[in-house]
Amino acid sequence: MINALESSSLRPYLIRALYEWCTDHGFTPYVAVQVDDSVQVPREYVKNGEIVLNISYDATSALKLGNEFIEFKARFAGTARDILVPVGRVVAIYARESGQGMAFPAPLPGEPGAAAKAPPLRDASRGNNDGEARVVHLVTDGEETAAVDAPSDAPDDEPPRPSGGGARPALKRVK
Repeated sequence: MINALESSSLRPYLIRALYEWCTDHGFTPYVAVQVDDSVQVPREYVKNGEIVLNISYDATSALKLGNEFIEFKARFAGTARDILVPVGRVVAIYARESGQGMAFPAPLPGEPGAAAKAPPLRDASRGNNDGEARVVHLVTDGEETAAVDAPSDAPDDEPPRPSGGGARPALKRVK
């Protein structure tokens, strides 16, 4: 049986489903993207190789959630910009207000953005330690929500807080 997170073709469908869930419930859908040369975003907003994008209807124009790319136009500091994100570079999609969503394994360094294939997650219940465990916690106002079940021995480092003082969620990756 294929692990759902290993299947690169499943990721765009999960992104679209969670986008729809967010909009149906009045939440603001955010995507966290691991940036490389295949990602077209304003580089001045990239921090630590990642960018978080608001993909709500109100924040975007001509949004297309395709199987290979997420494309839209958005304003950054009042300037309209074309955004192009390979689906394989999306590491999470979540609701800004609740932090609920889904995290995906990050692409390995040097892999092409559109065809990133991550290693399998460790299955602690079966004792399968073949792959490296990757856990991402979504943090909102100091409350953590595990996006993927964390092993009980996972380290608990303090996540970086976003600048600007707002109550915006931040991603915390535990390896």
